[in-house]
Amino acid sequence: MMWPDDGFAGEQLRLARLAHGLSLDELGQQVAVSRQYLHQLEVGTKPPTQEMKAALADALGVTTRFFAPSTRAAVHAEQCHFRKQATTPVSVTSQVLARGTLLDRFIARLDAALELPPVDFPQIAVSSAEDIEAAAEACRRHWGLGLTGPITNMTRVVENAGAVVICFSGISDRVDALSMDRPRPLIIRSEAKPAACRLRFDIAHECAHLVMHRGIQTGDRETEGQAHRFASAFLLPRGVFAREFPQGRYLNWAAIFNLKLRWKVSARAIIRRAYDLGLITADRYRSGNIHLNRNGQAKVELHDDVIEPETPEVLTSAFAALTSDRRDALRELAVSVDLGDAMFERLLGQRLPAVTLTSYPENVVPLFRSTSSSNRDAGGNL
Repeated sequence: MMWPDDGFAGEQLRLARLAHGLSLDELGQQVAVSRQYLHQLEVGTKPPTQEMKAALADALGVTTRFFAPSTRAAVHAEQCHFRKQATTPVSVTSQVLARGTLLDRFIARLDAALELPPVDFPQIAVSSAEDIEAAAEACRRHWGLGLTGPITNMTRVVENAGAVVICFSGISDRVDALSMDRPRPLIIRSEAKPAACRLRFDIAHECAHLVMHRGIQTGDRETEGQAHRFASAFLLPRGVFAREFPQGRYLNWAAIFNLKLRWKVSARAIIRRAYDLGLITADRYRSGNIHLNRNGQAKVELHDDVIEPETPEVLTSAFAALTSDRRDALRELAVSVDLGDAMFERLLGQRLPAVTLTSYPENVVPLFRSTSSSNRDAGGNL
């Protein structure tokens, strides 16, 4: 509900609170009010005072203008592909959707300021395993990757196709990875998975959702299985993989780990790919998993430490371009979507550059006077 006297929208307060992962009680303690009062603000049965708006803005790291109604739609659950949607707590889901909504608004403004890579994810409907194999091959051809060699950098592949890859810190180790179907697609990596080859698989999995499942509710066994099969097929094309996988009565672990180093895919994913393609039996696949578990490689495998992790580049390059001429440009862009220091750091995982101190004539009010800009209006006033 919007109050016409000051343009306060309770859903904006809730959005900022959830983005920080705060309960009503926790936020209430920060601004010295009850949870019941904050609930009334969020549902629109009571307007805040100007002093309370300023206090909330300071606590949440936004400007007071943030609380005005937004014209950009929020991210909804059906637009968010969670790897473990069925078991993800509601509080985690709400926090991810809130952060995604605010990040989407920021990136839309960044998109308008700079020329980011065009969004180029083919849309391919699938129903069978053969459809998925063909979809993965079609994407490799579409992006000029061929079908005979490893993907050098999976993160760069999806960023070149127009996605923004980022890591949301402090969400939950129960969320492996997720993607958001937005005009500029978002892929969020887990910070709890240090192995580079597993992160690559996660990125390929989210790429699958953006290719095969846009507009489709995911998180169930069928769609997750389809995304897993796509990721395997994309990273390990069936033709060349079938030629390179070691044949024999027993699994050749030395050869399998050599394949891991070449293709940058986990040994567990390699034997699963061999099973899916009929190169090994179900018994051999099962014994392979038992072998990995018994040898302490259920989560951390041999050679995980020598495969270089991939680093997202789009936002880093965009920020460098934005601030190449004016250091304050990034801060001004953040404030243009009403993000202050604390919320920007929460969403992007980095601090805004410090304000450049400049001498102004006495009759000019500077836009920024310190690194804390969360409660300033468009003229820079408190």
